[in-house]
Parts: sequence; structure tokens; C-alpha cells
Amino acid sequence: MTFTALHRAVGAAPGPLTDEILDAAVAAGVAETDDLDWKSELPPAKGLPQTDFPKDVAAMANSGGGVIVYGVRETQKAATERVDVGELDEAYERSLRSAAITAISPPVFGLNVHRIGVEGNRAVVVEIPASVDGPHLIYKNDYFAAPVRNDSDTVWMKERQIEAMYRARFEERRHATEALDALFDEAAAGRDSGKRAWLVAVAHPRIPRFHDRLTRDEARGVLTKTVGLALTYAGRGGVHPLENVDRDNPRPGLRRWVAVNTAASERSLWKEAWMSLHHDGSVTVAAAVGGHRMSSDGFFDGWQVESAAIECAIADLMALARTAAEATDNEEYDLRVGIEWTGEQPLTILTKDNMGFTYDGVSIPLHHFTPVETTVNVAEPALDYYWHVHDLAQDCVNQGGISNVQMIQPPARDQSA
Repeated sequence: MTFTALHRAVGAAPGPLTDEILDAAVAAGVAETDDLDWKSELPPAKGLPQTDFPKDVAAMANSGGGVIVYGVRETQKAATERVDVGELDEAYERSLRSAAITAISPPVFGLNVHRIGVEGNRAVVVEIPASVDGPHLIYKNDYFAAPVRNDSDTVWMKERQIEAMYRARFEERRHATEALDALFDEAAAGRDSGKRAWLVAVAHPRIPRFHDRLTRDEARGVLTKTVGLALTYAGRGGVHPLENVDRDNPRPGLRRWVAVNTAASERSLWKEAWMSLHHDGSVTVAAAVGGHRMSSDGFFDGWQVESAAIECAIADLMALARTAAEATDNEEYDLRVGIEWTGEQPLTILTKDNMGFTYDGVSIPLHHFTPVETTVNVAEPALDYYWHVHDLAQDCVNQGGISNVQMIQPPARDQSA
């Protein structure tokens, strides 16, 4: 749910930005603050990176996020009336997002662009998320500088401010790594990784947005919605951890809900899986991927892992992160995927040949699987996210000598998802 400076200014509850909220803010003569900036017109589309737009976005990102409202005239920093900014088409919206990435270093991702009002009274609200990657710099010719909001004004950071923000960035990365380490170690604890390989995958929001705890019904809804999304990424050609946990009856854990393993019988224990959904939006997946049942009679050895099992587990993790983020109002996540195996034999990732038979002719024996890490905006467009699912899975199977994923096949990037 969206909650911006506009919501706060008029006392509105979290929810979509509406014409009524903007009208109320203008009628009340709301003044600019460090997270609210009034603009009467949009910057020109031509040469957008050379306008003040990158500076305004960088200043907001360096100040904890905020909104820039185009379509409001102000006097002495206070809103006085609305003006029409014209039509904002998709090409112009892409230009805004592009400028925030190409004209600012490090880039500002995750801009939300809201169109408000009807012809004659149209406004555009650009929502800039809080960032942990500051200071964000803009370049002018051969010079660079770091803008920041000072109440209603945009000023330039002094050297000590820039130094402090760099220190805060490095400290945040240390804390983020510690949080990911704790999640991963906890999810990996107690697995019989000396007998069979386990895939452990975790995702943690970079800036957790704490609010009311998820109810059991909400957790059940997230897990239910995740199934359909995961099967979109990777179909039923492999073993999905989601299909081997109790999605309908999540159990309470420490600040989380746990989807416990349902593959507990002697016949099904080979596909054991556990998943958790934390109240801060973190998610974990632990699934046995070694020693799976062969298509014919018998089982693989504990160190033999089918690439399809890795793909299915990653599809489930990425789908769960996306649905959990929607329920907990998170966006940017750090992810880690590892395979825990402590047996004597080297780990081997298996693929299939053109006839559909298991094939290990290209496999590289692994004495240690290096955990794969990435950062992704889980609220990004569906197709872009689909490709992140693909790339993460490909990184994992590449490590074992496998060139391509088999199941996760997103459409071309220039098509809609």
C-alpha cells in the first residue's frame, strides 16, 4: 500500500494516490518539505538528462525518498492551484525512468509514476523510493555533485556529508550481509546434507517496511498466489518445493509463518521441503534436491542434482519474494541461493540430452557450490522480473557445467509478459 508525503499532509490512510488527495493538499495550501516538491510543469522530454529532473530525483533519494508533483503551482513554497501538465505517454514515462538510471550514479531504481486527474486538470506524481546506495551523484560536464533536500530547498552536500553517507552505505551493506547470513544459516540448519544435497534459498528486503504482522489468512493467501506465479516461471516438469509444503495451514514461528513439509512418508521423503514467510517480508526455501527419484525405478545418489530441481526451487523462491513483497509493501531484495552438500563425493548437476534422458557428460564435479547472490527489484515489470528468475537459475546451473536452463524460458525482452 502506498503512503507518501501527500497522504501524510492530508491525513489519508495508505492507499493509491488519487485526485481527491491532491485536491485536498492544494486546498489546504500544503507547503513543500524535504519529501514533497511542487512543480507546475513537466520537464521537456528532449534532453531530459540535462534538465533539473536528475538533480531533483537524486536529492530526494539522498534524503530518504519523497514525491515530486507536477501540475501544482506554488507561492512561497505553498501549493496554491492545480494546472494541467498535458498527457504523459509511455515513451515519456520510460524517459523519466531512464534518466534516473543513466544520469545519476549510482542509479535510482524503482521510480513510481502516477497519472492523476482528467484532461484540463492532469497531474503527474513521481514517487522516489528511499535508497541505501547514497550518495547519489549527478554529473555536469566534467564535474559531479551530490544534491540533497534541505526542507523545501535543494542544496549541495558538503564533503563531510558525502563522507558520512558513504560510511552509512558501507555500514548498511554490512548489516544486509549479516541479515542474509542469518537467514541462510537458519534455513540450512539441521538438514541431512551429508546424505543428500539441499538447496537453500533466501531473500531479504534491503529496507524492510515494518507494519502489522501478517495474519494466517494473509500468509495463506500469499502462498496460494505464489503457486500460480511459480508455475508461470517453471512448469510441472520438475519437483516444486511449493507442492510439498502445507500451504493451507502455515504454522506460527518467530516473527514468521512456516509452511511445513508434507512429504513425510517413506515413499515421498525424497522431495522434502520447508518454506517460511517472515513478517518483515523475508522469505526462505529449503528443499532436498539430491537423491531424487529417477523417471525409471530407483533413485539418484545424494550428490546428484537434476538441474530441473534447481530451476523449480528458484522459480518458487522468486515467486514467493514477489508475492510477499506485495503483501508487505517491500520492493528491493537481496537474494542468496546455495546448495548444501557435505558428503565425500563431489556434487554433480545433471541435465537432459535431446532425447530427454539424464546426462552428465558436461557436468563439472563440485567440491563446493559457491552461493549465488543478487539484488532485484521485485516490484519491477513482470517480464523484467521473469528474466531475473531466468538469469539467477542460469548462474546456478552454469556453476555445475550446464550451459542453459531447461524450464525457465521467458519470452523475448521486447514482448509483453
